[in-house]
Amino acid sequence: MSMLNRSDPFSPRMEECLRLHKCWPWFMVLGIVLMIVGAIAIGSAVLASFLTVLILGYMMIGGAIVQVVNAFLVRNWRGFLLHLLAGVLQLVVGVIMIEHPGRVLEMLTLILAVAFIASGVLRLVFALVEDIPGRGWVLLNGLITFILGIMIWREWPEASLVIIGTFVGIDLIFAGWSWVMLGMFVKSTGAAKA
Repeated sequence: MSMLNRSDPFSPRMEECLRLHKCWPWFMVLGIVLMIVGAIAIGSAVLASFLTVLILGYMMIGGAIVQVVNAFLVRNWRGFLLHLLAGVLQLVVGVIMIEHPGRVLEMLTLILAVAFIASGVLRLVFALVEDIPGRGWVLLNGLITFILGIMIWREWPEASLVIIGTFVGIDLIFAGWSWVMLGMFVKSTGAAKA
């Protein structure tokens, strides 16, 4: 039975891959560029941390401007005041992020540590209470997440300078790897068809 048979439930996915076959080099290039940028971000974690906060700050300011303008464009709407206040709050937070990126990094790192600790505890409790397939992996995931949260918290606020940049770099590397894998899959799908 052919892998590309019309009765195959995965046929639409295969057809999509075949349509994308000519784009596989671009997927590979994008993936490699993202992995290089991720490695640079990890190597320059302090710079990457500050850039991340500044970019987020400018994005929040841009979003705030759009929200305030939108609120005034639809003044007759009952949600006018709510959208106006949300836009102003978003603008204030964006300005604070740009003016005080070091403080914002400290707060984001503390929030991240608390989130990891809470998430790790919840995963551990869930895996111990519920009888689920892969319980061991959920326990391991919860334990690692919990330990990572404790490690970040114990090094706070000094770790604030590198944590966000390191995490952004790791995310970019994995995103790049995903694009490379997609490019390889699309390439092999097209080669199988030929």
